[in-house]
Amino acid sequence: MSIEVKVPVLPESVADATIATWHKKVGDFVQRDENIVDLETDKVVLEVPAPVDGYIREIIKPEGETVTSDQVLAKFEEGEAPESKGPVDSETKEGHKSDPVVTKSSVANGASPAARKIMTENDIEPSQIKGTGRGGRITKPNAMDIANTPMEERVPMSRLRQMIAGRMIEAQSTAAMLTSFNEVDLQAVMDIRKKYKEEFMEKHGVKLGLMSFFVKAATEALKKFPIINAATEGNDVIYHKMHNIGIAVASPRGLVVPVLKNTAAMSLADIDGGIREYALAARDGKLAMDDLQGGTFTITNGGSFGSLMSTPILNTPQSAILGMHTIKQRPVVVDGEIVARPMMYLALTYDHRIIDGKDAVLFLVAVKEALEDPARMLLNL
Repeated sequence: MSIEVKVPVLPESVADATIATWHKKVGDFVQRDENIVDLETDKVVLEVPAPVDGYIREIIKPEGETVTSDQVLAKFEEGEAPESKGPVDSETKEGHKSDPVVTKSSVANGASPAARKIMTENDIEPSQIKGTGRGGRITKPNAMDIANTPMEERVPMSRLRQMIAGRMIEAQSTAAMLTSFNEVDLQAVMDIRKKYKEEFMEKHGVKLGLMSFFVKAATEALKKFPIINAATEGNDVIYHKMHNIGIAVASPRGLVVPVLKNTAAMSLADIDGGIREYALAARDGKLAMDDLQGGTFTITNGGSFGSLMSTPILNTPQSAILGMHTIKQRPVVVDGEIVARPMMYLALTYDHRIIDGKDAVLFLVAVKEALEDPARMLLNL
């Protein structure tokens, strides 16, 4: 029985999708629910599974083509898996001569004079060339192919990269962005993580991470300064009653920002578990559209890649974003003595159209104080 494989119904906020990768070709047998093709939108990658066991009869929409909801992607023929033909004899058939083994030295010595001249002029190693002459000899055309290989490659931006570029330009064009900095001593947080990491893991099944403390500290600071959690729409300021914090995550496709919903009601274990699930989903391209929507504030951690200080760009239409950075042991004065402490620079980029410098600085101070004395934060003092 012939079956049409169609584009799934796309969310209202997504107009179309691009065919990213066909994982099967015409004639391939596919099991039911096995992924056939990836569709890339400007937010997530959607997988289209096989409806039943069967074969790809015809691919109608090739890779790179733009499609909309309910369009036919391929025609599928229901059927059973082919019978196994048994193991393949791995031994070389009698009388068959194996291909000659070509070493680097033999390749270098076997290049024609014209080929050696081209290789010398273009600083080409013999190992870069596969000779097609007799016995693997490098010929002039072989050397010319490598010498004429373009040093640049032009590829179109992915849908996600186009969306990221548009959002960045929009943020810089519409918001009056300003960044304030502070630094935080993370010794108390480190001590808690070291003391309770094994017990926490045993009870909750997830590691006690650093990000969960920052999410908690930011949530408490947002309660004190609700303007930081606000957004603009035309001439209106929208005050959000919920604290939905987006966590910027690097994925193979680019930067994505899944959202932890209602962080005020989440425990450290809930936050760490949620971040871990989002990180795995982002890595595997499994984030759902709902995972990326509804954020009111964003945290980005450039420190995970070694950044000492940066000025993050707003995740519009949000009005503020908190930037974390790498932790460095630095000398600081504590109780009149110079000691080494794990210090981190914090950066808050905010929309100066609605957020005054005073509120931004006090918000950063509130985050700093909560992290330097986390017991008060966890006890809700």
